[in-house]
Formats: sequence, structure tokens, C-alpha cells
Amino acid sequence: MIKIGNHISSSKGYLAMGKQAVKLGANAFAFFTRNPRGGKAKEIVPSDVEAFLELAREQKIERLVAHAPYTMNACSADPGLREFARNIMEDDLKRLEYTPGNYYNFHPGSHVKQGPEAGIAMIADMLNELLKPEQSTIVLLETMSGKGSEVGRNFEELRAIIDRVEVTEKLGVCMDTCHVWDGGYDIAGHLDDVLEEFDRVIGMDRLKAVHVNDSMNPMGSHKDRHARIGEGMIGLEAFERIINHPALHDLPFILETPNDDEGWTREIAMLRSMEHQG
Repeated sequence: MIKIGNHISSSKGYLAMGKQAVKLGANAFAFFTRNPRGGKAKEIVPSDVEAFLELAREQKIERLVAHAPYTMNACSADPGLREFARNIMEDDLKRLEYTPGNYYNFHPGSHVKQGPEAGIAMIADMLNELLKPEQSTIVLLETMSGKGSEVGRNFEELRAIIDRVEVTEKLGVCMDTCHVWDGGYDIAGHLDDVLEEFDRVIGMDRLKAVHVNDSMNPMGSHKDRHARIGEGMIGLEAFERIINHPALHDLPFILETPNDDEGWTREIAMLRSMEHQG
């Protein structure tokens, strides 16, 4: 059975998130480690975490994909904002050890007129400060759509970050279907070719999770506007191929579509119904 879920609000703690995932029919989910537009994190209550871990075992919730806040920019031109990003990631990685063996996804950042090479170097510097061989969390670089001065607009930029990082066994990639489509990769018409290119440039062993989002815009638009599954330019047939592709099928699929609980429940059930058996 595919591992699929959506972003769930972390405002009520781990056990509440787990119960919400079960209610939606999910067996994986994502959550923001703190306010996605700010820096404050909810206090972790060990008894709440233990209750969640028991629920996860009972309900076979197989993977958490924590998401760093959007305000984190590891390659900002402002040294204070880079320090802010470093402090957030350091704290998040400590907190995630309460739920060991999961993923921490982040947007690489925007270089803001410094150039992608400078941005890549700054992101790698932060990762080299923070990644430790003993941590259980795998940190994931997210593929980006290329709007503005985003770093990670293509596979080569992510590879350049990876090449500069020392503890690479704790580093992976999360592929966002909307982002790669908007970035110019034809995952609707030529999925095999895109995955072959990913493997050539980065290596499929680095791909740990997929954000499944349709796109409001044509391929190569560099816009990053998510749509509900089957209601955008990527299309429903493409998502059937994506979730069943042998290189992707066992990865956690996380919905970030513009939806509510009822809509996510429908999307999870719809994608699960498209899974090929045997």
C-alpha cells in the first residue's frame, strides 16, 4: 500500500496530528515544525510523543516528513537571517529526535541577487555545521520551481549543494511535482526521462519523499501555484503513473494541495484507488 498523507497542523501536538491523519485515511503525513511564517515552535510534551508513537505503530503510520518554516533562508544576503535559519534548523533537528528515523524537508532558499553559486555555498556551509553522523533524521532539499532567485531550480543546483556537504548520508531530496513541472521537467509526458535525469545528476538513492501537487500553470512557468490533483496542468493520468512508478512507489507521497479536510480525504482515497495491485 502506498504511503500517502497531507500537511497536518501541528498546533495540537503529535497525538492530535496522528489522530487527524487516521481520520483522513493517511498512513504518512507532513507537518510544520513551527509557525510556517514565523519562528516560534510548540513545546514538545514527551508523554504526547509516546502516545503518538503507539498510535503510529497501531495504525501503521509509516513516515513523517517535517517541514521547516518558509521564513528560513539559509542563503540570505543578511547575515542575521542566515543565523536565524541556522538556529531554527539546529533546534528542529534536536526536536525531531523525539520521533527518530524521519525526514526534515526545507526550501534551500533565495540568493537575492548574490548569484546561485554564492547561495549554494551558504546553504552547504549551514548543512556542514549542523548535520551529524549520529542524528537519525534525514534532511531533505526540496526541488524548487525557479521563481525569483530560488536555489534548487534544477537538479544540477541541488547536486552542487550535495557535493559540498560532508555528512552526505544524512542528506536527501524531496521532489515536488508542481515545482519540477513549473521548473521545466515534463513529468506528465516524459516521467521516465525526468527520473533518469534525476538519477544521472543526483542519484535515485537520494530521493526520499514526493510532494504530490498538480500545477495551475504550464510546464516551465516558474510560478509555483499548486492545484488539486487532476484539476491542473499536470493532469490525473500523470499522477496515476507517478504513484505507481517502480522508482517512486515505496516513497511517502505528501499532498500540499489547496484543500480542506474533506478534500484531502477524497484525494487520498482517489490516489489510493489508482494504485496498481500486484
